[in-house]
Amino acid sequence: MKLSKIVIAVAVLAAGATSVTSAVAQAKEQFFPLLSYRTGPYAPNGTPWANGKQDYLKMINARDGGINGVKIAFEECETGYATDRGVECYERLKSRPGVTLFDPQATGITFALTEKAPVDKIPLMTLGYGLSVSQDGMAFKWNFPYLGSYWTGADILVQHIGKNAGGMDKLKGKKIALVYHDSPFGKEPIPLLQERAKMHGFELQMLPVTAPGVEQKATWLQVRQSRPDYVMLWGWGVMNSTALKEAQATGFPRDKLYGVWWAGAEPDVRDVGEGAKGYQALALNGYGTDSKVVQDILKHVYDKGQGTGAKDDVGSVLYTRGVIIQMLGVEAVRRAQERFGKGKVMTGEQVRWGMENLALDQKKLDALGFNGLMRPIATSCADHMGSTWARVQTWDGKKWGITSDWYQADEQILKPLVKTGADKYLADKKLTRRAPADCQS
Repeated sequence: MKLSKIVIAVAVLAAGATSVTSAVAQAKEQFFPLLSYRTGPYAPNGTPWANGKQDYLKMINARDGGINGVKIAFEECETGYATDRGVECYERLKSRPGVTLFDPQATGITFALTEKAPVDKIPLMTLGYGLSVSQDGMAFKWNFPYLGSYWTGADILVQHIGKNAGGMDKLKGKKIALVYHDSPFGKEPIPLLQERAKMHGFELQMLPVTAPGVEQKATWLQVRQSRPDYVMLWGWGVMNSTALKEAQATGFPRDKLYGVWWAGAEPDVRDVGEGAKGYQALALNGYGTDSKVVQDILKHVYDKGQGTGAKDDVGSVLYTRGVIIQMLGVEAVRRAQERFGKGKVMTGEQVRWGMENLALDQKKLDALGFNGLMRPIATSCADHMGSTWARVQTWDGKKWGITSDWYQADEQILKPLVKTGADKYLADKKLTRRAPADCQS
């Protein structure tokens, strides 16, 4: 297994020098394992995501001296987006002292780790991806799909399409095609879309694309023949730009093409340029370089020559998402320290409690430098998601721009689906729900 070891602990000395030491040499440290993919067809999207995660940890060490005096160490492990390699990375890193949580960075890897996490007592953060039913914290004690799931994303897209059509009632008799990555990731939104199709009377056409998605001519021939009113793109990596090029070649209107938030970043549209003009995608987070947190990363990391990637990528869509992920991990540790001991290294179990009791209101987000990048989040024993909001952005041929207000997924639709799905998962695995008393642990 190819490992890229990037175990970094930064200490600013009186002379201004920087000391890089291994995690083993640290007296006390909070260890963040970083699963990533910088190689293969998903590298253009995986790389900025991984860079943002690393840079935020570096900034916290350099600016704050760690988390209440606890230094942060990390090690990156290359998965290539492959489930088996992701599991290998997990097994390799889970026993490191001070291990905090895992962000698998792939729905397939998340599926594989969901049964391992309760045994190893290490939480999984799956921000904007993973198992949609894991929003139910009474069924999934160790999974945290912060900020949204594929069900919330699909629900918001249907709401947005309905709004553009002149009202949800206007969807009756329409045809919506789902062009999706033929993997656990791509299949996740289907139950929600089927439910919405029954509610509103539209036809749902499902068109799977074999990974990695570089060959889609047959798929878009089907689109041309069936002539859907709208197409949803549930892609990742090279699949997204390929889909946009095929849509252009077959003449499908780009303003009738809507992508999930993993199909709405700079690498997805950069090579298509004007050919993708009018394409809309969900925006799970804000982006740009104006926020205080990004300015602090530039000041404390890049100005000192410690940046993980190219400076020009700082503040991009997926880079910023990586920063948000690591902020939430750091704040979960900080929250856990409030209960279990400020200035101490937290265990995975203690971090899990912090993740379940996270409360970041707008005032707190502003203080952390995240104003404009995300909405407040508050989790509980029952709700491991904490927020179900997203906006829509539009590609103007040269850049992304936010073009809608915030939408919130419809909990009246989601909650019954989540409860039914979670109960089925528990029954299949012969597991039971948590007792209310367990919420205090």
